[in-house]
Amino acid sequence: MSRYPEEITAPMAEDLTSVGFVSLKSAQEVIDTLDKKEGTTLVVVNSVCGCAAAMARPGVKKALESGAKKPNELTTVFAGVDLEATEKAREYMLPYPPSSPSIALFKDGKLVHFIERHHIEGRPAELIAQNLKMAFDHFC
Repeated sequence: MSRYPEEITAPMAEDLTSVGFVSLKSAQEVIDTLDKKEGTTLVVVNSVCGCAAAMARPGVKKALESGAKKPNELTTVFAGVDLEATEKAREYMLPYPPSSPSIALFKDGKLVHFIERHHIEGRPAELIAQNLKMAFDHFC
């Protein structure tokens, strides 16, 4: 059960899926993706909030457009929509508290970089992109 109507959230989800992100809809899909012990996976916890629209999603897309190195897999869960998947993904993001939006990079099954909401709010998309590109260069 979603807290938000799909007609409202579908364009927000498509903002990422249209550039190659896979929406993880169930806990099992999250497990299957994040239990992999090889490669890098980016997980964007998407949100209906303004900072997701103005900063997080554009920042992620800019990092992927201009970065030389990129994660092997691009995935997303939608807070308030994909409830089961988001809850499971957040277990992998511990010890960080639940944060929407947020951006997590996993390498060989381990969380190696995390951007919380308070690092997204009030920061331009270019700064988020720069942060991610540095993480991609280091871990991917």
